[in-house]
Amino acid sequence: MIAALFPGQGSQEVGMGRALYEGSRSAREALDRAETALPGLLRLMWEGPEDQLRLTANQQPALLAVGYAAFQAYLEAGGSPPDFAAGHSLGEWTAHVAAGTLSLEDGLRLVRKRGEYMQEAVPVGVGAMAAVLKVPAQTILELTAGISGVEVANYNSPEQTVISGTAEGVAQATEALKAHKARVIPLPVSAPFHSSLMRPARERLHADLSQVELHPPRFPVYSNVLAQPEARPAMIRELLLEQITHSVRWVEILQHLKEKGVRVYLEFGSGKVLTGLVGRTLQGVEARSLTNPGEIAEYLALIGRA
Repeated sequence: MIAALFPGQGSQEVGMGRALYEGSRSAREALDRAETALPGLLRLMWEGPEDQLRLTANQQPALLAVGYAAFQAYLEAGGSPPDFAAGHSLGEWTAHVAAGTLSLEDGLRLVRKRGEYMQEAVPVGVGAMAAVLKVPAQTILELTAGISGVEVANYNSPEQTVISGTAEGVAQATEALKAHKARVIPLPVSAPFHSSLMRPARERLHADLSQVELHPPRFPVYSNVLAQPEARPAMIRELLLEQITHSVRWVEILQHLKEKGVRVYLEFGSGKVLTGLVGRTLQGVEARSLTNPGEIAEYLALIGRA
């Protein structure tokens, strides 16, 4: 069984998607549609500048466009549709576009607004995020339980958890965790994502998302909030909103996929972040990053489908 994975923020890079555009008809069509929906997106993806591509409102649609384009290139080359799909944070939106829950154009416009609202929800410098390494998530919860203004944002792997919240809360949590010999790395982000501080963004996006028609996905898509698939459009709408202020339960999603019998995990888009998280979370499975036509052809030749 196969799971399609789609990355979130941090996987972007200048030049992303150019090889797909030049080497796949389906990817080119997808990226042309993205450019029509958001004029200037392709130039930003391919030429930068990098600081502009890193902006939340830009990198979210860029990652969605490239993830969807890579998925279309894979299908065009003869790849089998996935049995399941999952995306990390922003990637959950890409997974739903790939599954036909919402159109590419609607998805792009919504995640641009999502990025704008998330950036504007908290003044710069008020919030912070940090990655905590080599300490179990339960220990992190115990050590930070009495600290206000800090929450778990991402359960990325058994040895990598991300905390988020006010700058003061994250700083206090960092001190407590370092006293427990944890390695804590401040993250270069502009807002405290996946925390209750993002509530204004969630409320603003509600109005936009309510105007877009959603459909049952063609294959099961995992919710970051539930760590389970959800097929009902009304529930998907609510979960995509709740995701903004809720932890990303990535470890549980991967473990559940393996329990379902998934042995092949294909990451579509830019970078290899999720491929690495699969390797650090699951044993006895295969994970591959498919970012360009060459990698897609190599994988399909390996399994005899080229």
